[in-house]
Amino acid sequence: MLAELSGKTALVTGASRGIGAATAVTLAKNGCAKVVVHYHSYAEGAQATMDAIRAAGVEATSIQANLGTRDGIQLFREHMNDVAPEVDILINNAGSLVKRASLTEFSEELFDEVMDLNFRSAWFISQDAAPSMIRKGWGVIVNLSSIAARNGGGPGATIYAASKAAVACVTKGMAKELAPKGIRVNAVSPGTVDNHFHEVFSTEQMLEAVVKQTPAGKLGDDQEVADVILFLCSDASR
Repeated sequence: MLAELSGKTALVTGASRGIGAATAVTLAKNGCAKVVVHYHSYAEGAQATMDAIRAAGVEATSIQANLGTRDGIQLFREHMNDVAPEVDILINNAGSLVKRASLTEFSEELFDEVMDLNFRSAWFISQDAAPSMIRKGWGVIVNLSSIAARNGGGPGATIYAASKAAVACVTKGMAKELAPKGIRVNAVSPGTVDNHFHEVFSTEQMLEAVVKQTPAGKLGDDQEVADVILFLCSDASR
């Protein structure tokens, strides 16, 4: 339990499975008083996350919205104002490759969906969360970037990589703007994590190749990333 998280409200986007779910539960187990779980389509997973949060003795609520569309982002922002008008800890985790497509195959619709989901949503949700943090003089924002932001991504993942590079860039700008106001802004940039994302978008051969290139000889897991996010939410990261 972290004393600095006591009484705090956390909002985690994309928390029905994977890194988001692990992070939401970890924050609940380490002192947060309320955790807001965002999800798009996996209602059963969101419920399981909320059940685990409540089992830790913490209040849990949810917001359903498709952050891959402009309308969905706006709907989320409206619900956020109702459900959690004052967020102390914001984890911008929602994201997806959506699908692999080459340069010549990439449609404008797919481009917009990938950029909206991974980048635009994080920017505007942060915009809504910041005022109460500024007023209190304390707050934490953690964005999820990716190793793809540094290496351009795998086959058919160029725009996903670009969206995550944009996340890394705005994290630095937001950090400079908000640090004087008592708000820490950081990004976590995972490598290949053994979770649902790669069940959908990677083959067994692709994952085996990554393992062979990794000194530890294994993929990361959701809890390992959640533990890093917890560190960034704690005063230990000051």
